[in-house]
Amino acid sequence: MMKTCLLPLACVLMSATVAFADPLTGDEFDAYATGKTLTFAEDGQPYGAEEYLPGNRVRWAFDQDTCKEGIWYEREKDICFIYEDGLAPQCWQFFVESDKLKAVFQGDSGTELYEAWASDGPLACMGPQVGV
Repeated sequence: MMKTCLLPLACVLMSATVAFADPLTGDEFDAYATGKTLTFAEDGQPYGAEEYLPGNRVRWAFDQDTCKEGIWYEREKDICFIYEDGLAPQCWQFFVESDKLKAVFQGDSGTELYEAWASDGPLACMGPQVGV
């Protein structure tokens, strides 16, 4: 049986609600990511991967790069990351779309990353001076 919308404005508002879903809270992000290693892509190209460890700890690597240890924390609607390199926090908003994460950088670049794949295994890290 096909359903029709008797109130067109209500249908538009319901559609807008789906399109403008709230970002994940810290608890929702923790429940989704902890114990996984997620690989992200931008415009179909590999961007980097992050391993989400217990206690809000993370391990990040750009594609084929040395891993950086860090932590994440919730700030208002953002999930912010601080890494051992001492740079300023990197804050993102995360959304679940089609059962995968979408990350939107909260800065001038407006970078959007998409979860390309997930693993339960650890992040493969290049060590400093490997092969020297």
